[in-house]
Amino acid sequence: MQTTDSSKRSILIFPGGTPRSLEFLQKCLADGKAVVGASSLLHDPSRDKYPAWRHLPYITDANFDAALQDCIASAGIGGIYTPNPVIWDHLHRTLHELAPGVTLLNASPANAELAAYREARAQVAAWQARPLQFCTGVPARPGASAIELAALFRHAELIPGMCDHEKMFALAEVARHAVRGDIVEIGSWWGKSAFLLAWLARCYQIGKLLCVDPWSNAHLVQHDEKGLVDQVSAQFDASEALTVFEMNLLPYSHDHVNYLRLPSDEGAQHYRQRREVRTEAFGSTHYHGEIALLHIDGNHSYAAARSDLASWSPLVAAGGWIIVDDYIWPYGDGPQRAGDEFIAQYRHGIGTAFVMGSALFLQLSRRLEDTDATAP
Repeated sequence: MQTTDSSKRSILIFPGGTPRSLEFLQKCLADGKAVVGASSLLHDPSRDKYPAWRHLPYITDANFDAALQDCIASAGIGGIYTPNPVIWDHLHRTLHELAPGVTLLNASPANAELAAYREARAQVAAWQARPLQFCTGVPARPGASAIELAALFRHAELIPGMCDHEKMFALAEVARHAVRGDIVEIGSWWGKSAFLLAWLARCYQIGKLLCVDPWSNAHLVQHDEKGLVDQVSAQFDASEALTVFEMNLLPYSHDHVNYLRLPSDEGAQHYRQRREVRTEAFGSTHYHGEIALLHIDGNHSYAAARSDLASWSPLVAAGGWIIVDDYIWPYGDGPQRAGDEFIAQYRHGIGTAFVMGSALFLQLSRRLEDTDATAP
């Protein structure tokens, strides 16, 4: 006797070969659900990916509804997933009559695809409704338009990694108040914040972006308080992370992005001694040698964060920015301790300081070599 419990019946994915369908298939299989794929193509290359398969005529065919009813009955279908907006609309209107009790499992595909773009526009509108205000001696450049910021936000969200929205907003704003020079990022991994910095560098004509990261599993060990971060970090492949970084940054590089696969202190030595960086992926990039914006997001242990600041901050220009990421970090206080010590030591040379999101933002009023340091 056939069960009427739809949760125990099969799921029909139609058409089965689209990227969204294949993503949904993997989720269903991971959840242990019975799945049937279907297509109107006679030879669909996705057929072998499914445990069961059916052929359905095109939705424009007069026999489509009858063929779908037969498929539902013979395969024991309890729910249908379709990323095709035309098929979805037809089933949304007719499925309750064609197959009472069978559920359309997804919401409107068109709305699903557009949701992230609408969210980006809403996020930018929220930012612009409460502009970030801080004191700075560097004149502001005209801000990017709402559509430009929405595009930045949307594309950044496609890149894996952690960069909270408040920090994104602050980065976009401080870039308007940046002097000319290089942008240097310590710790880039998959390239999420690097993408933001590369876009801002070009938008505001600040300079070129240099990413410094060893992309080494040994350098991922951070000795966080409970070992939770180190346990997860050990599961990553650092070399694969570099490949992902290159894939994420290459489409947006206009000869103004490159990287050093070096630990932070060795990267600082290279930067002091040589102006050119060459990699197979990005070619050759010539740097100015003075930093307009320094983003520190490397190893979060206290010793590493302190070393990053000591190695790179003397190279930051007067009016330049230093951003210490994860100043507020639930797994330890390394970046915060290092940041607080830096402020205490060089407070006479810091013109602006604030925390936005999880990051500490500092703008130097003068180069550190021209600042009377206070003993920490």
